[in-house]
Amino acid sequence: MYETLSETEGCDLLSRLFTKRGYAIKRNVLFHEYGVEFHIDGWDPVARVGFEFLTSEDDDHDDLSLEEYKTLTAAQRRGELAMFIIDEVEPVSAEALAAEAHEFLDEVADAAHARLVAASRRVKAAGRRGKAAAPARRPGKKSPASAQSSAASARATKKPTVGKAVRTKAVKKAAEKKPMKKVKAARPPTKKVKRARGR
Repeated sequence: MYETLSETEGCDLLSRLFTKRGYAIKRNVLFHEYGVEFHIDGWDPVARVGFEFLTSEDDDHDDLSLEEYKTLTAAQRRGELAMFIIDEVEPVSAEALAAEAHEFLDEVADAAHARLVAASRRVKAAGRRGKAAAPARRPGKKSPASAQSSAASARATKKPTVGKAVRTKAVKKAAEKKPMKKVKAARPPTKKVKRARGR
């Protein structure tokens, strides 16, 4: 027959165990969420993981009703918190309590890992959908954004962009401005006939 733990001994054991597993446990914290209000024996508000040792010592059974317990269980199923609740209905040893607490924390870690993997898959899937929606560019063609930026930089340096269309327009404008010179009609050259001098 093993020795039954008191609430204080059980909470001390759980506090040490949760702390070793990386949780910043605060003792005897007022929990007030989901319409449930009670003093929880150990709680990490950032990780939202904690424990409650229900005993008749402190009338804990009156502090946390069956309906409130069901509300917390539903929140735990949704992954919003993780609460290890022990009821002293049956006597518990230090070894049994530690084994149950480790099993509980393993389940919490597995659930957190599964949520992380699912979130990562959602992000990757959204990225793939985004790439599929983007129009494919032909090689050698600039995207509208890069074309705009090159045109803006050309305007900033005040250098005209030289292209075939620009050159032909400039030639046409220059031709329109210059008056045309009148060209005299060329006369056919006249033949000079030498007259023979009489002797």
